[in-house]
Amino acid sequence: MRTLVQRASFESSRFTDERWHTMTTGPAYAAARCLLAYDAQGSAVATATVWSAGEGRPGVLEPLGVHRDHRGHGYGTAIALAAASALREMGASSATVCAESSNVGAVATYSSAGFQSRPEVPDLVRVS
Repeated sequence: MRTLVQRASFESSRFTDERWHTMTTGPAYAAARCLLAYDAQGSAVATATVWSAGEGRPGVLEPLGVHRDHRGHGYGTAIALAAASALREMGASSATVCAESSNVGAVATYSSAGFQSRPEVPDLVRVS
C-alpha cells in the first residue's frame, strides 16, 4: 500500500515494492520510519517517510505525498504533523522539509502544518 500511494502522489514516480524493500534494508533506514494515513473509510490516502539524524539533531521529512484522488481534504497537513510528531518521538531537535517553491500544493501543505519558508536554495544539476 505504501508504494501505491506514493506512485499515485507523484506523476513520474517509479517507486515499487522492490525499491521500498531495498530502501528499508539500507543503513540509513535504521533511523527512519514510513507513515501511511487512512481516511474514515479505511482507504490509504497519504504517505511520508521521516529520517532522523539522531537524538538532538534535525530530522528530515521526505517524501510526503497525498494520493491524487484524495487531495484537498487535509490529509497532507495531517501526515506532515504526524511525521513531525514521529521525529519528535525519535528525539529529533527539529523537522526539515525540502520542496520546490513552484510546487504550490507542497508549500501550502507544509505551511498549514506549521513549517516556515526559508530562502530558496538552487539545486545543482549534473548534465549527463
